[in-house]
Amino acid sequence: MLKQELRQAIRERKRQHTGDELAELSLAAVSKLMAHPRYLAARTVMLYCSLPDEVSTARLLDCSGGKTVVLPRVTGPATMELCLYDGPVSLSEGAFGIMEPTGQAFTAYQEIDLAVVPGMAFDAQGNRLGRGRGYYDRLLPLLPRAYKIGLCFPFQLIGNVPTQPTDIAMDEVIC
Repeated sequence: MLKQELRQAIRERKRQHTGDELAELSLAAVSKLMAHPRYLAARTVMLYCSLPDEVSTARLLDCSGGKTVVLPRVTGPATMELCLYDGPVSLSEGAFGIMEPTGQAFTAYQEIDLAVVPGMAFDAQGNRLGRGRGYYDRLLPLLPRAYKIGLCFPFQLIGNVPTQPTDIAMDEVIC
């Protein structure tokens, strides 16, 4: 299946679930992540502000437990930067309708222990299908020490994600 066809198939799977069902699936995935040894040990975590059709990161943002949390902010048609998360008041709607941090840029990428990444689909080998713009595939190589965890709903875990040499695989997928 081509990437665009796979994205459409996953969108259709998402539409088959109610908001309450997605919230319940989100809670299960986030609970697994919060109990994960890599999350517990991490001092600096890159998260994302979730869209309504993604695993909700609201609980992660609310309960960071003293961790430094950084979030991506789109800075151009092919680039993102990371910014410190200073609470919900430091967010505003940015590119693509995604809530983005308004705080100061975070440039100590080598300090990021864990990167939690959304995706349209993942496979057991950690391959990730994004939304098609390559933002995370350009950002993740800049995080030299970060353990990369893809966070998804169970129906987003598929047998095989088509990949290209520029696609960055996750170290692990949690759903």
